[in-house]
Amino acid sequence: MTGNDPLANALSAIDNAGSVGSLIQEVQPASNEIGSVLEVLYDRGYIDGFTRHEDGKAGTFEVELKGAINECGPVKPRYAAGADEFEKWEKRFLPARDYGTLVVTTSHGIMSHYEAREQGIGGQVIAYVY
Repeated sequence: MTGNDPLANALSAIDNAGSVGSLIQEVQPASNEIGSVLEVLYDRGYIDGFTRHEDGKAGTFEVELKGAINECGPVKPRYAAGADEFEKWEKRFLPARDYGTLVVTTSHGIMSHYEAREQGIGGQVIAYVY
């Protein structure tokens, strides 16, 4: 995989693998940001799990898919969203209210927009999944 945005490449690979029915997808490079996004996907029930493998370079993630992802992708550009503005971004990127998840990077780390709303903090919307 080549490109300038590793997160976009990773989400595209996961989306494509899910579309063809593959249950395991290798994602590289294995960055902390991608690992945190995968953790959000795991916590929200979109993937079965993931493991990091070191290869002497940047490493890879092996993602176990469960077929629960209809679509996922990055949000470009990364929009700033206040704690009370997530509904606006839900309308833009998700097909229905309370269906899907926005991945948000905050000062408290990467989390779903549900967690950010619950904690009353805003951040930047970096990805969506449903």
